[in-house]
Amino acid sequence: MLPDPLPRPAAISNDEYRTRRASLMAQLPADSAVLLMGASLVTRSRDSDYPFRQNSDFHYLTGFPEPDALLLLLPGRSDGESVLFCQDRDPTLEAWTGIRLGAEGAVREHGVDQAFENAERDDLLAALLDGRTTLYLMLADPEAMALADEVRGQLAARARQGARPADAFADLAPLLHEARLIKSQGELALMRHAAEISARGHVRAMRASRPGLAEYHLQAELEHEFRWQGASGPAYATIVGGGASACVLHYIENNQPLRDGELVLIDAGAELDLYAGDITRTFPVGGRFSEAQRALYEVVLEAQERAVVAIQPGVTLIEIHEGVVHDLTAGLIRLGLLQGEVSARIEDASFKRFYLHSTSHWLGLDVHDVGAYRQGGSPRPLAPGMVLTVEPGLYIPADDDIPAEFRGIGIRIEDDVAVTDSGHEVLTAGVPKGVREIEALMVKK
Repeated sequence: MLPDPLPRPAAISNDEYRTRRASLMAQLPADSAVLLMGASLVTRSRDSDYPFRQNSDFHYLTGFPEPDALLLLLPGRSDGESVLFCQDRDPTLEAWTGIRLGAEGAVREHGVDQAFENAERDDLLAALLDGRTTLYLMLADPEAMALADEVRGQLAARARQGARPADAFADLAPLLHEARLIKSQGELALMRHAAEISARGHVRAMRASRPGLAEYHLQAELEHEFRWQGASGPAYATIVGGGASACVLHYIENNQPLRDGELVLIDAGAELDLYAGDITRTFPVGGRFSEAQRALYEVVLEAQERAVVAIQPGVTLIEIHEGVVHDLTAGLIRLGLLQGEVSARIEDASFKRFYLHSTSHWLGLDVHDVGAYRQGGSPRPLAPGMVLTVEPGLYIPADDDIPAEFRGIGIRIEDDVAVTDSGHEVLTAGVPKGVREIEALMVKK
């Protein structure tokens, strides 16, 4: 019997979007403006498009869900500081693509001050930006830069009539991405929900696992749960790596059989209102760890749990990573996969043969979310409202100098963790990671 769908948390309110825009404009110099482009549809093949996903930065400031939109922020403008351009209302096209909000709907449903349809953009854009001396936009976006250059050229051509083009372009990314790094209570509620859906998908895959299935069967179980619980789907390409495929960090083929006696690594998360979950669990295909698998798994688990406990305001990701490297290296030495002293194996980086990546990344509207990892040249301290992953792993090559029982084993354990005023909150605690808990769950399937 299928589970009841979980109750959804509240969506981000229009008031919060207004507050975000106001906070951004409060940091801008006088007579500046912001130009931010939304995402466009992307063709999959011929007349078939990929499912639309809004640009994360654009979503953060508007919540507007349609393609080909453009946001202007114009501090101090008496007719409205936020102006949105959006798709035209067209009954003929809407019979094929669905109802578009249009300008009136954008104001009514999304709380911008003023909106126009894209048919009016060419006539209005230059006039709206006339006299704005600094134009903030995503300098790394070629399309935005081309549009800004076009508008500046139009205004420069009318300089004798009193038009004033922007003197300079400035990068919007640092200001906007710093804001996105600290999550509001509304965002945290959505991320908890995305994490819970993600956890349920992992539990479902564990219960379904058995020798004779293929990796894609577990992917189907995961993604069914994501959609059943109201997520838009996976937040990134689902990884289901059985056996040695678990040693390939971004393995997404998911087309191999699941074999008895092997482990399977699943890295998957649901996306809810564009917010991502991101969980990795590794478990035995048949429900029981071998002695070697258990020994290696417990090295990763101990490092992961100690890293989670360390998360609190003021700690840096570098400190967390260094603790993980120490614990994994010590474990590798205990198991005979490395020799010598822990400090020596860290200093000569020989642990990197088995641990190839960092321990954490920011999480939010993007799986690898925005926000600087360093401030003033130094690692930035964690602060309440940040959300990060904790994901140590060990990946043992099938080389001749490796004991046979460890060859080709890949293990990663990942949780999503929010930094709180007093410590941390594990958002993904709903899926087990202890050996006994995993085996007990899989026995009950």
